[in-house]
Amino acid sequence: MRRTSEDTKAAILAAARERFAADGYEKATIRAIAADVGIDPAMVMRYFGNKEKLFAAAAHFDLHFPDLPSLAPEEVGHAMVRHFLALWETNEALQVLLRTGVTNEAAAERMREIFATQLGPVAARLCPDPSSAPVRAGLAASQILGMALTRYILRLPPVVAMTHDEIVAWLGPTIHRYLID
Repeated sequence: MRRTSEDTKAAILAAARERFAADGYEKATIRAIAADVGIDPAMVMRYFGNKEKLFAAAAHFDLHFPDLPSLAPEEVGHAMVRHFLALWETNEALQVLLRTGVTNEAAAERMREIFATQLGPVAARLCPDPSSAPVRAGLAASQILGMALTRYILRLPPVVAMTHDEIVAWLGPTIHRYLID
């Protein structure tokens, strides 16, 4: 059975997500991704142009925020921290994106885009002055990404040893202040 171009593109993206998660950005190759799909590497290049563009396309994440505006204001920061802890622990590809974003501009841009388009609107709905939402979202992201970097990438022992409840207790009030106060 012949694959359509959309089927091939979807298969490439699925293989790329798995390969980037397993090998990391630097070690994953177009050749290996193509082999995983059973196609010539030139097909990957035809659809995506280069490794950076393939990574950017494969690194699509919906952060699936809970309905934070429906919560009592004092619960928002804690709920957001719990939500992100669950995301980081269940989505290895998100960890790869963070790890890669530190050294690769395409990955960094993808991370900026995800947070701007998904966290930005949430911040605008929560904060008292929507014009301050981009700064507030950026500050909240700095805390969330900093925690993820130290806990899941750098694996700093005191941070790794913290329970979810401890992290929520420390970061929840800060996220609340950034988004609501």
